[in-house]
Formats: sequence, C-alpha cells, structure tokens
Amino acid sequence: MFSDERCESYFLFYGENLLSNGMRAFLYILYLVYCFFGLSAITARFFRSMENIVKQTRQIVDIDPDTNDQVVKYEKVWNYTIADITLLAFGTSFPQISLATIDAIQNLGQLTAGGLGPGTLVGSAAFDLFPIHAVCVVVPKAGSLKKISDLGVWLVELFWSFWAYIWLYIILEVWTPKAITIWEALLTVLQFGLLLLHAYAQDRRWPYLSLPLAANGRPEDWVPENSTSSDHCDKECDDSCETFQVSDGQEKSVVDIFSIHSGLVYQNVPDDDMAESSVLKHIKRKNVKEDLDVGSVWRQQFVDAIKLESIESKKTDCIYLRMARIFWQLILTPWRLLFAFVPPCQISHGWIAFVCSLIFISGIAYVVTKLTDQISCVTGVNPYIIAFTALASGTSWPDLVASKIAAERQVTADSAIANITCSNSVNIYVGIGIPWLINTTYNFFVYQQPLHIQNSGGLSFSLLIFFATSAGCVAVLVLRRLILGAELGGPKLWAWMTAAYFMVLWLVFIVLSSLRISGII
Repeated sequence: MFSDERCESYFLFYGENLLSNGMRAFLYILYLVYCFFGLSAITARFFRSMENIVKQTRQIVDIDPDTNDQVVKYEKVWNYTIADITLLAFGTSFPQISLATIDAIQNLGQLTAGGLGPGTLVGSAAFDLFPIHAVCVVVPKAGSLKKISDLGVWLVELFWSFWAYIWLYIILEVWTPKAITIWEALLTVLQFGLLLLHAYAQDRRWPYLSLPLAANGRPEDWVPENSTSSDHCDKECDDSCETFQVSDGQEKSVVDIFSIHSGLVYQNVPDDDMAESSVLKHIKRKNVKEDLDVGSVWRQQFVDAIKLESIESKKTDCIYLRMARIFWQLILTPWRLLFAFVPPCQISHGWIAFVCSLIFISGIAYVVTKLTDQISCVTGVNPYIIAFTALASGTSWPDLVASKIAAERQVTADSAIANITCSNSVNIYVGIGIPWLINTTYNFFVYQQPLHIQNSGGLSFSLLIFFATSAGCVAVLVLRRLILGAELGGPKLWAWMTAAYFMVLWLVFIVLSSLRISGII
C-alpha cells in the first residue's frame, strides 16, 4: 500500500521525514480533512458576502400616468441567472479553480501539464452530478415536489455543461492528441462568455437566441415569506439578514443566498410620514443597519469566533451532546479566528469580504496541493486518482452545501440544479481553461511548443465514462418529471431509490476510472 521509496521532503514539521510512510500518510490525510473543514467555514462567509452583493438594488422613480403620483421601483442590480453562474457557481467552484491554477503555476516552464487540476475538475463534475443530485432529491419533505420552473434556462445550462466535456474530449483526442495549444486554451476560456450570453438571452427570451419555452410558475420571490428557516441565521450574520413581514405581525430574520431575482418592488410615495409603507420602513431599517459602527461588528466576529457554546446549546439537557458540540467548536476555533479577519460583509455591499474570502480559499487550496503531493509520495498512489476522488469530493463540498440549502428552502428546483450544471461548466471553461492558458502562453513564447497532457488517455477514458453515466442521470431526472411532475422530492421510497441510483453511477465512474489509471483495464 505504501511506497518503498523515502520521501525526503517535509511539510508539516521539521523531522517528519524520519517517521514511517504509514504514519506520515495518516498525518497528511488528517490535516487534509482539517483543511476541508476550514474550506467549509470560509465558504459560509463567502456565501454571506455574496448574499449582500446580490441584494443590492437601485432606485427608480416614475410618475403614474393615471394618478400623477410618484412610483418608486427598487430593482435588483443582478439578474438571477447571471448571478447563478458568475457568483454562485463560480464561488462554489473556486476551491477547484484555485487548486488547478496553483498546480499550473507550480508547473510553469514544464512541457507537460500537472495532473491535479484536470483530474480534480473532472472528478468534481462527477461528484456534482451524482452525489449532489442524490442529496437534493431526498432533502425536500416527504411527499413534497419541487420542479424546475424555467426549463428553457436549465436546458441552455445543461447544453453548455455537456458541450464543455465534449469540447474537452475533442481537443484532447481529435485536434491535437495528447497536447493543448494556446488557441485551444483561449477558445476554452472564451466559451464561458458564450455561456453567459446564451443563458441571459434565454432568461430574457430574446428572439432567435432562446428556446420557445415559457417560465411556468417561477415565483417573484424565491424564498417563501412563511419560511421557518430563521434559525439558519446565526448571530454572526444578523446585521446582513434581510427581514420580511409575516402574517402574525412578527419579524423573522431570513438569510438565503439564493433569493436572486430581477423583480421590481413597486410602492407609491405617501404624502405624510404616518402613511409610510412597510416596504419603505424596511428600506429605512436597512439604511440604519448599514450606518452601524463597522468596527464593533468586526470586533464581534472575533468574540463569536472564540465562543464554544451558543445560548441554544446551553439549554440542551444531554450533557454528552453539549460536550460533543463544545469539542467540535474547539476544533474549529483556529479556523474561525483566522477567518474573523475577513471584513464584515456590510462594507461595500459585501465585495471586500467576497474578495478576501476568495483569497483565503486560494491559500487553503495551495496547502491542499502540497498535502496531495506528499500523500502521493508516501503511499505511491497515482496523483490523478487522488485528484478525482479525495480532492474532488473535498473541494466540491461548497457545491453540496449550496444545492442542499436551495433544495430545502426554495419553492422550485431551479437554483439547486442550476448550481450543479453551471458549476460543471465553470470547471471546464474557467477551471481548466485558465490554467491551460497560463501554461500554453508561457510555452508558446518561451519554447514554441504546445502543452503536453500527462495521463491524457486516462483523462479521455474518464470523460467517456462520465458521458455514459451522466446520460443515465439526466434520463432519470426527465423520467421523474414525466411521472411525478418534478425532479426533486416525491414519495420517500422513490426519492431514496433515485438517490441510491445516482450513488451507484458515481461509484461506477470512480471504480472504472481508477482501474484505467492503474493500468488494470
């Protein structure tokens, strides 16, 4: 199982190379898992900053032609389809993109590309398509159904997702076998722009560029007003939570990063303050929150980071459960303290926190690449196998969290499934395209040589297996739509059977790809 060769380099501490390969592998894997915990923690801050970005609105004042009253419109700056692709899908895929880019930079000057980046991204595509679909199918309440309301946008995103992997196979095996040129890398990156344009055209129903499919039943607000998910908003993000008026007159804080839509809020401007509307009061409350002392909010982040118990946890009667929670919080405290340095997401509509979160994600991705090299060295396992199994699963955790929350709390399945398909597109057009563009550009001007792809045969084989298994996945989603009327949820037995089927497809992909890389088949 472990390599007989001695790996002289060390990473965690001086003298670790004196330990046995088995002990070193155990320590590296343990630290790798801890890095994935940190990745999940910083992703939570990333989501909160993204929520503030997509909540940004602009005020438009018009005159009602019938009453001559002023009508105030608060229009979302972000189109929800574009936000799904550029913020949500790109953000949740950023760990994989960072890992691939760092791997490319480390390999700069070599005529052969590294295997971690492409392997991780193809493995991530399989993880997104199968295990995440499996989770999303079962998380709605038993018997409840959630369907895709805008089939046109989903079909466009699905087309570009499948085309991304067809394109990858073409440039690997047809045009320039086992090599990538600078023009192929450039075309790969540019297709991300075509995806954005086509998705926006479909959302806006532009003639000649969109499918003639109506958006049936798409709600104006993607989070229902009677949502009971207020507990999801913890103290750390109270200041950035959007409030909604509920029927019993109470206000509940609801955080949902998926409430991305382009709807308008219309409200007549009253003549006196006593007639002020609830919408305008809500806007004033938001302005007051934004005027809070940012420094005190930032200090509170550090206070919350060292808290080991919440008020709700103290009310728990089971002492063992309380101790387990305290122990878990203690493990996460170093990460929480580190990420408390991320500025509050109230600053600049969340953009500064957004960028800082991405920087931390890149740092963790760098550590992950070094650990993967060490694990491969001490175990003798092919780095490509580690990339599309352990690394792909760990770095795809933000995708899983995002789609799960959307499937639980949204009234439709659009964002939950769109995050899967769009993430797969982003993985190829950006996650593989940019690293290959970096390497091919360097090789073109320095060596006048293309970039040769290591394990191209294994990568191409994995793509073929992915095509076959993904066809089975999409076929079941279509079958559920025809029989049950929705892609997610439904009778508990059918939901779990669908989830089990998706997991089997994932195992088939993992086993066959691993056997091919190992030279067994």
